[in-house]
Amino acid sequence: MGRDPAALRGARRRLGALILGALMTPSTAFDRRHRPPSRLPARAPRSLAARALSLGIAFTLTVTFVAADAFAAGKGGGASARHHRIAAKAPPAPPSPPYGLREDVQAYIRQLAEADTTLDRAWLEATVGQARFQPQVARLIMPPPVGVPKNWQAYRDRFIEPRRIDAGLAFWNAHAQALEAAQARWGVPPELVVGIIGVETFYGRMTGGFRAVDALATLAFDFPSGRSDRSGFFRDELTALIQLARRQGLDLQTLRGSYAGALGWGQFMPSSWARYGVDFDGDGVAALDRSAVDAIGSVAHFLAAHGWERDLPTHLGVEPPTDPTARAQLLAPDIRPTFSAAQMQALGATLGPVPVQADRLALVELQNGGEAPSYVAGTQNFWVVTRYNWSAYYAMAVIQLGQAVAQRRAASVP
Repeated sequence: MGRDPAALRGARRRLGALILGALMTPSTAFDRRHRPPSRLPARAPRSLAARALSLGIAFTLTVTFVAADAFAAGKGGGASARHHRIAAKAPPAPPSPPYGLREDVQAYIRQLAEADTTLDRAWLEATVGQARFQPQVARLIMPPPVGVPKNWQAYRDRFIEPRRIDAGLAFWNAHAQALEAAQARWGVPPELVVGIIGVETFYGRMTGGFRAVDALATLAFDFPSGRSDRSGFFRDELTALIQLARRQGLDLQTLRGSYAGALGWGQFMPSSWARYGVDFDGDGVAALDRSAVDAIGSVAHFLAAHGWERDLPTHLGVEPPTDPTARAQLLAPDIRPTFSAAQMQALGATLGPVPVQADRLALVELQNGGEAPSYVAGTQNFWVVTRYNWSAYYAMAVIQLGQAVAQRRAASVP
């Protein structure tokens, strides 16, 4: 039987690719497990002997592929043979070994069991000890690439869009009583709670796919290099997760959250769940992972505990000073309310009506890529929203999503 010309052409293409790869590929593999791809070391030049060795390997592999193609052609199964070779690739790398095999983690478990006698050592070893390193968590915790311009309009469009507004309306209608009760107790308006839960988890649809104990153990014991080390913070959050799970009977084998360990409808870190979680539906447990009503109460409680002022708007309209020096002076404190309305106006800012409660304001700049920035004057309540997530872009997205849902709801009421 003759060889299939298409098979031979494929073999020749592979030969060229393999030879080129042999000349360019580093001679030693780099373990990406603890370092993101953007931080790979520069390739070192190789000796002529090393290149020759790689070429020999490439030639041997190519001969093997040509023989396989010829065999497949003789059998009349070129397509199925190619599929077979793809299927026969090496299986995925096995999962990392359990953290419990490491001495530093064993020491952590011993110290935790000694410090908190309610935690059983065997239970800790069966839960925390079985956590595993998650490479994707280590990648996702890294900051975005340097040089990517901020763009408020693009950020806004991710959240203030029809599907999320529709879902927010359904959420508000389903939980109107709980939202009104939260406002009566803590002074936080329903639209702000609706905005936060909508941005955080799309109203419970996207609460995170990482096993929480794996994510927090990864960041506690293998925090990646390349940014400021926050392993201490995540170790404390891992401890808070363990104590929360023991106290509330949560299953650490199945409990899932974000890559940073945030949990439930409102994406609370474990320590925030323990501190601000509220049993708002009256069933005896603050179940932020499965109760929308508890999430509503907990979000409102969190904001009130961080200084929310009843009936104070989150921001005012503002025209910044045209003088660059004056504008820079107002922007220097970032989003922290620092200036009185009179001080801002003395520096050239133009403000609309200012409520009596708004005794301190911040000039908040939202960049729009290559376009002119947007500005608002943030009040104390704007600052409080950023305690949930330290970002003016996040706060404005939450505020505007809640407003859009409120407007849709008002339009839908006869």
